[in-house]
Amino acid sequence: MSAVNSARSLIDILLIEDNPGDVRLIREVLQEGKILNQVTVLDDGEMAIQHFEALGADSNSNWPHLILLDLNLPKINGTEVLEWLKDHARFKRIPVIILTSSKSEEDVVRSYNLHANCFITKPVGLEQFMSVVRSIEHFWLTIVHLPTD
Repeated sequence: MSAVNSARSLIDILLIEDNPGDVRLIREVLQEGKILNQVTVLDDGEMAIQHFEALGADSNSNWPHLILLDLNLPKINGTEVLEWLKDHARFKRIPVIILTSSKSEEDVVRSYNLHANCFITKPVGLEQFMSVVRSIEHFWLTIVHLPTD
């Protein structure tokens, strides 16, 4: 576990995902993990941008330490949310993990061009999906040194 992550009492994760089944599984896997975390869920891209606009206006806000972002969102898609985040200096340091059902090479390239920190295609099988979430937790919450502010 990195020194920063072990010193934190709570890791704030923002999950931007509209599939209730995926939300439930991700929450369950993260709750079973060794890292104390709080998962906030937003289920469409418009709500995500409004959430960040409110955070930016409130200097006392707790910004998420990590964002899990689906590309296939209603109202405003995940690519547009990613672009919006990375266009705003105050949010561009927050790591964004694309976690999507897309296997499109175009989506992969576009996401990395917009400075996504990684691109993961959701596995179809339950055990594989849970394994991917555990891997995200292990790597991003125990190995990686996340920004403290």
